[in-house]
Amino acid sequence: MSRGRVGLFATCLVDLWRPSVGFAALELLERAGYVVEVPRAQTCCGQPAYNSGDAADAAELARRTIALFEPFDWVVAPSGSCAGMLRVHYPRLLAADPAWAERARTFAGKVHELVSFLVRVAGVERLEGQLRRRVAYHDSCSGLRELGIREEPRQLLCSLEGLELVELPGRDECCGFGGTFCVKYPEISARMVDDKAAEVEASGAELLLAGDLGCLLNIAGRLRRRGSRVDVRHVAEVLAGRLEAPPIGGEGA
Repeated sequence: MSRGRVGLFATCLVDLWRPSVGFAALELLERAGYVVEVPRAQTCCGQPAYNSGDAADAAELARRTIALFEPFDWVVAPSGSCAGMLRVHYPRLLAADPAWAERARTFAGKVHELVSFLVRVAGVERLEGQLRRRVAYHDSCSGLRELGIREEPRQLLCSLEGLELVELPGRDECCGFGGTFCVKYPEISARMVDDKAAEVEASGAELLLAGDLGCLLNIAGRLRRRGSRVDVRHVAEVLAGRLEAPPIGGEGA
């Protein structure tokens, strides 16, 4: 019996750069007992416009997204950044709009990041599977600070047979991507991601995971430029056991 309908907000980066993350998210949600749909009309969550001060376009995207996903019991995104935009910033963005303020608040209450949804809502305590590798996990800024996600991915990862989790000294420090931050302040961003990459290499981890594709693309790029052999993947791919795609930043990724 179905536990309810989930609308999967796939995110732009997953759609354009890493579809395997979307398929992994869908598989994990279906395993947990939910009917999952991916509305074809979904677009960007509006975060780039919002961060750049274009509130009008961001609000229009927010209205479209809310209307599209309102029929679902829950809205789940494999990204703390996009989930944070939908859950935290949509109500603020539309607070002064009498026709949408309440709809935005109701919608926000249904939005969750993927791994936190599995643990907090679906009640998943462990997953079957194995991965005999030494793994480090990077906490994305939005997931950690806006949504309070810290222990959930570690709980599920540590349930996989053979996985050894090592903690980075600066695990909760920004990688320098920050959406439009890396474009506006490239020199600062480059220094931040170089520090993060050095930390990952020093940890002895064979594999770096995170819940935000923006962070992963940024760190993977720096690791490759440093000649590192550390593989990079989205946490959903590992939890679902979908490792057929090359590592992020690898050939064809």
